[in-house]
Amino acid sequence: MFTLKRREQLEQEIKKSRFLASAGPVGTEEEARGFIAACSSQEAGHNCWAFRIGDLYRSSDDGEPGGTAGRPILQAIDGQALDRVAVVVSRWFGGVLLGAGGLMRAYGGTALACLRAAERQPIITFAALSVTCAFADEARIRSGLSAFPAALIETKGFKPDGVQLQITLPSGELNDVIRIINDISRGQAEIQSSPV
Repeated sequence: MFTLKRREQLEQEIKKSRFLASAGPVGTEEEARGFIAACSSQEAGHNCWAFRIGDLYRSSDDGEPGGTAGRPILQAIDGQALDRVAVVVSRWFGGVLLGAGGLMRAYGGTALACLRAAERQPIITFAALSVTCAFADEARIRSGLSAFPAALIETKGFKPDGVQLQITLPSGELNDVIRIINDISRGQAEIQSSPV
């Protein structure tokens, strides 16, 4: 999955109405609602929006006919395989009625054009490993994990027969790191994983 690197805006005119899309990365519903409030224009007739953060998604037609604005914006987000993204499309009425289909195309199309123009970045999830190993294995484990530059290894404590390590790393490297620790410790290390 991808999110946006930074806020992006795109403006277009459709049948004399002006549409301004603002899209940006958000991590929580609170951030999304703050982004929506910041990007909504008081002068616009409608500020329609949508956001997706994992399984959480919301959208609003802001007075446009039901399903003609918020849902098409959300479909643009989903169609671009984006997550942790909010989009606001503001409309200034130009005197020509667009009809339900025209509104859906205008809101969804403006959101889509904005998202396509935006720079993306991959979403990297992290996991944490709690590892208890013998003193003799600690240096070898640290050396073996040097091939994973994103892994952060911290000493969390000591036990009579070994040391406790906390390892934070990208989730995609989890299985390889567990395999290396098991190989080095000959299966003697105690390993527990959890998402960060």
